[in-house]
Amino acid sequence: MTSDIARERLHPSVSDPVLDVMNFLNEVTSRYPDAISFAPGRPYDGFFDATAVAGYLDRYLAHLAARGMPPEQVRAAVFQYGPTAGSIREIIAEALRRDEGIDVAAESIVVTVGAQEAMVLTLRALMASSRDVLVVPSPCYVGITGAARLLNVPVAGVREGPGGLCGADVEAVLLAERDRGRCPRALYVITDHSNPLGSTLGLHTRHALLEIAERHDLLVIEDSPYRLVSTGPRLPTLKALDRGRRVVHVGSFSKTLFPGARVGFAVADQIVGHGDDGRTGLLADELSKIKSMITVNTSSLSQAVVAGMLLSSSGGVTTLNDRPAAYYEHTMTATLRELDRRFPAAVRDQLGVRWTPPGGGFFIAMTVPFRADESALERSARDHGVIWTPMSQFYSLGGGDTALRLSCSYLNDEEIVEGVARLARFVAQEARNA
Repeated sequence: MTSDIARERLHPSVSDPVLDVMNFLNEVTSRYPDAISFAPGRPYDGFFDATAVAGYLDRYLAHLAARGMPPEQVRAAVFQYGPTAGSIREIIAEALRRDEGIDVAAESIVVTVGAQEAMVLTLRALMASSRDVLVVPSPCYVGITGAARLLNVPVAGVREGPGGLCGADVEAVLLAERDRGRCPRALYVITDHSNPLGSTLGLHTRHALLEIAERHDLLVIEDSPYRLVSTGPRLPTLKALDRGRRVVHVGSFSKTLFPGARVGFAVADQIVGHGDDGRTGLLADELSKIKSMITVNTSSLSQAVVAGMLLSSSGGVTTLNDRPAAYYEHTMTATLRELDRRFPAAVRDQLGVRWTPPGGGFFIAMTVPFRADESALERSARDHGVIWTPMSQFYSLGGGDTALRLSCSYLNDEEIVEGVARLARFVAQEARNA
């Protein structure tokens, strides 16, 4: 007798389309290997140097030895299980001070398996009641909404435009959720060059969100993957502006150093009371407890290589990203130029195609005159050799059916020129058939 399992006996999240979107994209890409893909938001491979990894590891080991650590402990620091909260917290804290003006104690940092684990830990710690709600932009990065689905956390969406969230809209959703008898517990936001819209919050909006968080006893989960891979002046992070410990800052070295390390972190310096005895601790301590039951610790070897990279650049990420940031600015400019060339103003008006040029990051959101769903993506890959990401899965409030996301971060000039040409042919054909 076989032990077949009825799908309805599994957690409902496994049937959620949000959890299927990456598998579908990977499957389409594998079936059409000659297609040019604007789908994955990943760094450009050309900046990875496999021969440098050993040097970064040696740099970290030398750092430990210089601090007086005996050889057996240096060896264990790489080969053994490490502290659950992470072994390079001081180095990350220094990088945050240098790069972002975020001045926090190392003890308030938890080193995680990418930013994704940081989000899961934060949601699990904060969402204590079935009434607790996570507020997110709509559209929104599927990693956070997928994590909420896995944890049975209700999600409330706030409509986001090309300029990002509006404070008044956020506050209206908070009040509406309270009227429903629910408790908005946290707001998730990517402040710079968001995924998928590419929008960046203005300074006024950043201050407004912190004021709203204070007024409504809300925490803000700030995700920041694309700041340091973009050129030009940067507005301060919410965490750098945070004076009331309202912000849990989530970071990652996947976009800035290399994704294979899978090293991220959460800055959680909120004070947590421990009952009637008056003892207090940090939210980071609570995240670490949860992590001990999920991944135990982040790879010691990965942490060592990341630390070596940071130490080799005087402790910061910014100088390591001068060349990559310039490259991503170039690919974004090239993609926007080709879009303008293939879709001149008259053609855009005729077809109803539009996009808002982002100020940096990896992504461009494009509206098209047809349903940009999985069937359309299949036709695009099969008949025209170009792949993109449907936008509808990013919308918690529904919508995005006639929009697609383009990522240009890891393509070269030739691929961008040919890829946009193929995209233009696909859009024209779909428009005729619509």
